Amino acid sequence: MSPGDSSGDPPRFRAPARVLIVAGKGGVGKTTVSAAVAYLGAASGLDVLIVEVEGKSGLPELFGHADGLGYEEVVLLEAGEAGLGSGTVRARTLTPDDALVEYLDGRGLGKISRRLRSTGTLDVIATAVPGIKDILVLGKVKQLEVAAATAGSPDLIVVDAPAAGHAVTFLSSAYGLVEAAAVGPIRAQALEVSEMLSDPARCQVMVVTLPEETPVNEAADTAFHLEDRASVKLTPIVVNGVWPRVTVQGRLEPERYGLSQQDAARVEAAVEFRLARQDLQAQQLSRLASLLPLEQLRLPYLFSVDLDLEATRTLAFELGRQLEGPQR
Repeated sequence: MSPGDSSGDPPRFRAPARVLIVAGKGGVGKTTVSAAVAYLGAASGLDVLIVEVEGKSGLPELFGHADGLGYEEVVLLEAGEAGLGSGTVRARTLTPDDALVEYLDGRGLGKISRRLRSTGTLDVIATAVPGIKDILVLGKVKQLEVAAATAGSPDLIVVDAPAAGHAVTFLSSAYGLVEAAAVGPIRAQALEVSEMLSDPARCQVMVVTLPEETPVNEAADTAFHLEDRASVKLTPIVVNGVWPRVTVQGRLEPERYGLSQQDAARVEAAVEFRLARQDLQAQQLSRLASLLPLEQLRLPYLFSVDLDLEATRTLAFELGRQLEGPQR
């Protein structure tokens, strides 16, 4: 199967862990990669749950849905739909407020939880205890992971994490709270989250970047900080938006194609731009390899204004093809 070819049966995908956290700088396609991973997992027969933690990510549109996500799970793709076979894709949003309300409701404190939410007290608590919002969300992810391990479903939880700057503090919050809280439920929750994050069978992190100077710098920095401060295992790094490489032989002959000199000049300028662009990307891919000793999974740039289910499928198949035989 050639790059970008989404025909035929999808490559088989084996989830690296029960929880896969997708992180990256804003604008690099982190949510798109989350959707592609989820589709690939479902196409391999897995029951996949996507957890979105920032809101308004455009995730549903990548599966052909117009409605946004809420705290309750919604089905984005049913088994047998869009070539999925027996797999499914579900999704939900996690917010600190909703996670706290659910936590207190489960302990018979429903009235208190609703009052905290209506009065904005959670924001006051968050200011007094840095990292508490993150641990509420991660604690819920941990709860979902433990339930999945017990019930056998979902097979894979894909977490569309905050953008790179927040991702490090988001994932290292548990360790900070373990040190800050000597006893009590916060420390217990932080310890349990830390155990999940540091166990590669339970959780791994996939960093996403673009083949451009600033995203490459931030991806390398994020990867090292995540390993050092959050003690997580990293998967191969995903480089999104790689332009398919083209070669040019000889010069354009305008008369052969019935082009005016002006149109021919425009074509040649476009060709020069394309060649320069792919050379710059090649330099950044090489620089990324020297900065970060992780295998690279390269996803093609899709020349489309709006990405949809077909685009998700295309990227999923390409990701699966490389995971079967990754680029070296």
